[in-house]
Amino acid sequence: MRRMRYAISNRGRAERRKMWLNLHGCLGLTAGAVLALVGLTGGVLVFWQELDEGLNPGLRRVEATPGGGFAPLERIQAAAERALPEGAVFGFAYYPRHERATFQLFYDRPAAAGGVDHYRVFVDPYTARTTGTRLVQAATDPFPRSFLPFLFQLHYALLFRGGAVVVAVFAICLLVAVPVGLWLWWPSAGKWRPALTFKRGAGPERRNFDLHKLAGVYTAIPLVVVLVSGVSMNLPGYFRMLVACFSPPVALEPSLARSDGPPIGWGRAAAIFDADAPTGRLIWIQAPEDGAYQACKRLDGWQGYRCVWVDSATGVVLKRVDAVEGSAGDRFLQWQWPLHSGQAFGWPGRILVGLTGLACPVLYVTGFAHWRRKRHAIRRKLPVSQRFPFPKHRTH
Repeated sequence: MRRMRYAISNRGRAERRKMWLNLHGCLGLTAGAVLALVGLTGGVLVFWQELDEGLNPGLRRVEATPGGGFAPLERIQAAAERALPEGAVFGFAYYPRHERATFQLFYDRPAAAGGVDHYRVFVDPYTARTTGTRLVQAATDPFPRSFLPFLFQLHYALLFRGGAVVVAVFAICLLVAVPVGLWLWWPSAGKWRPALTFKRGAGPERRNFDLHKLAGVYTAIPLVVVLVSGVSMNLPGYFRMLVACFSPPVALEPSLARSDGPPIGWGRAAAIFDADAPTGRLIWIQAPEDGAYQACKRLDGWQGYRCVWVDSATGVVLKRVDAVEGSAGDRFLQWQWPLHSGQAFGWPGRILVGLTGLACPVLYVTGFAHWRRKRHAIRRKLPVSQRFPFPKHRTH
């Protein structure tokens, strides 16, 4: 009787394992195909600033002025706008990431035939001289004109309208596939070492399986982090609603956020940001949205980031989000981009995220090869009548 119960228990466990294995395989073969492309492009884009500077040194690099400060930000913005067609509207700007880098200012301009033209202007931070202008994508262009913007759009939206939602849905599917894969891999007591290493002297099929297994195990945690942060950026509204269920973000004070009066200007807003957090480096600043400038600063050491919202008319600080201020939901949301790009932990974080992205096509190719081999083996065991659903020769 005990032996029978043991056999039934084993059979039930085997059936459950087969069910989870099929789920992992189905999600991996479908969503994993998208992950392979998105992960590969993401692994490259982790280093997009370095790549862009290497490909376009004339646009992105300038001669550093020893001991010299930046030109007034109003001059930098004015220089950028002189280089653009009339009607261009400032969106946001990236600050120079080192002493030889340029400002990058992003503008949108309504096109005559409808839609929006997207521009990027590069400005020398010391002389306020434009080093170049790039029409990233015209309203009539199906794809971005430059390599890295093309890669960005391929990464997050697969180059088609609505692609961001598709990528997010597949990412959610993979947030199921990854823990299921870990559960299927999880070794019993005393078998951890072989589970974490390649089998010596194994044939090509076993090496392929071990590569899939180990690539998944060693990148599982950063892969989940990257998938979650990717969903947060592709479905921001739904993601914020979900986060708000646990910790609502602190809202801007409406009476201040919509103050009347002309904007204080980018330069004064940046000075307020600097005064609010004297240490660290400004990364980017965004034009007034809902009546407030927003900027983020990378603080010194391991303090992380501080993002500040400033009333565009009065200069009053409306909100701060950093390691101390803001709700837990605010801090969680603000960390998604630094985690997704690896910038949260400097070069080690960027390298880890880059390797995780490059592991995605490895996971898909090895998983597909394993599935195909098993499918071929199953078909070989079937009778000939079941291998081919239709007769080779028909009679009429």
